[in-house]
Amino acid sequence: MLESYVKKILSSRVYDLAQETPLARAPQLSKRLGAEIFLKREDLQPVFSFKLRGSYNKIAQLSEKDKAAGVIAASAGNHAQGVAMAASHLGIKATIVMGKNTPSIKVDAVRALGAKVVLHGDNYDEAAAHARLLEQDQKLIYIHPYDDVDVIAGQGTVGMEIVNQHPGLPVAIFVPVGGGGLIAGIAAYVKYLYPQTLVIGVEPQGSHCLAVAMEKGRRVKLPTEELDLFADGVSVAQIGAEPFKVAKHCVDEVIVVSVDEICAAIKDVFEETRVIAEPAGALAVAGMKKYFEKTRAKPKSAVAIVSGANVNFDRLRHIAERAELGEQREAILAVTIDEHQGSFLRFCKSLGKRSITEFNYRYAQDQDANIYVGLQVTSPHDKASVLTELTRQKGYAVIDMTDNEAAKLHVRHMVGGRTSAHMQELLFRFEFPERPGALVGFLAGLGSEWNITLFHYRNHGSAFGRVLVGFEAGPKDRVRLVSYLQRIGYRFWEETQNPAYRLFLS
Repeated sequence: MLESYVKKILSSRVYDLAQETPLARAPQLSKRLGAEIFLKREDLQPVFSFKLRGSYNKIAQLSEKDKAAGVIAASAGNHAQGVAMAASHLGIKATIVMGKNTPSIKVDAVRALGAKVVLHGDNYDEAAAHARLLEQDQKLIYIHPYDDVDVIAGQGTVGMEIVNQHPGLPVAIFVPVGGGGLIAGIAAYVKYLYPQTLVIGVEPQGSHCLAVAMEKGRRVKLPTEELDLFADGVSVAQIGAEPFKVAKHCVDEVIVVSVDEICAAIKDVFEETRVIAEPAGALAVAGMKKYFEKTRAKPKSAVAIVSGANVNFDRLRHIAERAELGEQREAILAVTIDEHQGSFLRFCKSLGKRSITEFNYRYAQDQDANIYVGLQVTSPHDKASVLTELTRQKGYAVIDMTDNEAAKLHVRHMVGGRTSAHMQELLFRFEFPERPGALVGFLAGLGSEWNITLFHYRNHGSAFGRVLVGFEAGPKDRVRLVSYLQRIGYRFWEETQNPAYRLFLS
């Protein structure tokens, strides 16, 4: 199997249109991780993503009859641009089905390349199902983004270039994983020729379909309603059948990373290259950093693939907000102090010369005050030292909220309001696919059966919207309210007992 892939990779036609991208040394990451770190710059392709390789290799090998019929694809954006550019270069009609929450920069780019765009569904699977219907109805040729031998072979040229460009042989190659086409192509080539080189996949929490498949020994479909939407380029519910045939034998490990860790990696890529990678594009860097942190026998050299740079500008606010947390350079704390003259000053002095990134105050009760404070720290150990000093040495009541999603997404922007003393309230946090009219649709879904007592929505320009909602309801109403919310169909979490809410809003 691997030998046939290597032959296909060596004879692929990607360089009719795609470029051989540089393998650039990353001096800052090299110093921090204590190894020779290189970035494979697939963001420098004409469509700012590696996807052009596989799509062009597939389309270029179609028969003249199939080319005349036209092609169709479903994509979160980068495969769409690859298909659109390849089709345009070869004079072929192209139709692209994209989810309604696809970043506008990708939609506009596909249209600019001459393809017809159809917006359908809230994720890749829904878009793909609709594309299959159009394929049959209009007799088009479907170009799969990852589950195709010729597409995989085209993506495998990335691995071929890495081997040819690296000074020596890389000990480990970190690859972002969505449907698995890229990692299958790279693993097939590298493991056939250099089996001692580690090939490590990286996935986001919530879309870790390869990690689950490797653990179970078979492909598993993740619930589409629970898929991670932040790294939209790799938001896939099930690893491809053909990629998994290769991955289960040739991939050494799969690392799963958080949104905060991805945001920190976007910052790392920017500091090394002055390029802003999209979340999926920085995924491999996030996984590489996590691997080095947890592994004692650290590789002497490693390559991380920067797979794409198609990011909406208005997402940068959210990315920057979470990058310091992902780098573990910021701690978010809730601190209760005595509300006496000079207590504020005493608390600030207890922090020493540390940089304060955020400071929100709310008068509580019984002569106490609650402070929402962000502090710059250098490491998890440094954060632990701060907590020990504040609690044991200074005597403050402190709650670490660094990993508290409701606190980071909503409460930090809401400190100041409280319920009336007699009112009962239940609090829930929601996520829903973001697109024009999504908030109105969300409110319509909530209806008027329950009285809303608190509402906070922030648009980050992301693929999903975030809302914090309070309902006038007590413990006896919880079962009925939860049942009502489940029928609406949005992903949600109850936050009524969240300390951030109890300290600053209730």
